[in-house]
Amino acid sequence: DYIIANPPFNDSDWSGELLQKDARWVYGVPPSSNANFAWIQHFLYHISSNGRAGFVLAKGSLTTKASNEGEIRKAIIEDDLLDCIVNLPAKLFLNTQIPACLWFLNRNKQKRKREILFIDARNLGFLRTRKNLEFTNEDISRVANTYHAWRASESIYEDVQGFCKSVSIEEVKALNYVVTPGRFV
Repeated sequence: DYIIANPPFNDSDWSGELLQKDARWVYGVPPSSNANFAWIQHFLYHISSNGRAGFVLAKGSLTTKASNEGEIRKAIIEDDLLDCIVNLPAKLFLNTQIPACLWFLNRNKQKRKREILFIDARNLGFLRTRKNLEFTNEDISRVANTYHAWRASESIYEDVQGFCKSVSIEEVKALNYVVTPGRFV
């Protein structure tokens, strides 16, 4: 029912050319040059009808339209599977400087149908060293509590300008299915 993952995002050596007819590609064939949308569809394929997935991807996954990726993202959004996107700050990971984000998918939205929560956490955290940023427990709680409040009830959750906003799929459609939190919050 749950998938939590930090896949090797932006992987260009995933043998995608050998998997063109794979059953997991319900929303479109991902490009063989980048595994990001293969990972997304792999997770969707394996979670149950009530399942949820949370995973880290490169921030480029929020905007790319190259090689069918934009169409795959659009289909996932239109199928109401995207629950939340969290924009992460730079320097958060020790092994890469690539800007990253969190995706949360939900196969069975009980509430918040045809809505997506956007959280912009780029201004959270502190520099542990000049090359690495770290979240405090309060930062982690702020993001997690915002997401949980949004999922739980419309009366508990509130949009916070510059940090979070609940957006209809129609608003996302108006921006060509680009899901960068900064466009909405």
